Amino acid sequence: MKMKKTLIMISAGLFAAVLLSFSYKQTSQPTPWAVPDSYKNKVNPLKGDAASLVKGKDVYNQFCKSCHGAKGKGDGPKASQLDTECGDFTKASFQEQTDGSLFYKTYQGRKDMPSYKTKIPEANDIWSVVNYLRTLKS
Repeated sequence: MKMKKTLIMISAGLFAAVLLSFSYKQTSQPTPWAVPDSYKNKVNPLKGDAASLVKGKDVYNQFCKSCHGAKGKGDGPKASQLDTECGDFTKASFQEQTDGSLFYKTYQGRKDMPSYKTKIPEANDIWSVVNYLRTLKS
């Protein structure tokens, strides 16, 4: 009888652990996002002028805002549906990244972050988004 209770308790614990693993949203240490040096060192060919910022904001609103939010804080309406956090574009740790790194991450994607190489086929549109992201500071 004691063995049966023990097996039931172990089974219940395993079942609960499996359920929790499906609902767990990764909030602890995110895996570092490696960016190849060839991208990290790329120089943004666009100046952050008014035309680029307008274009960048338009593209951001179309493709990024639903997850990253209107002000880039990672609080868009779709953010809660993701397995990983969107990140906060206003944080210094984000803003310290090179333009090339931000271009690469947008272009390539990873996990919940989709690749935009076919959705935003014009490289200059992605560079404009990078310029716009630079305006999202806290």
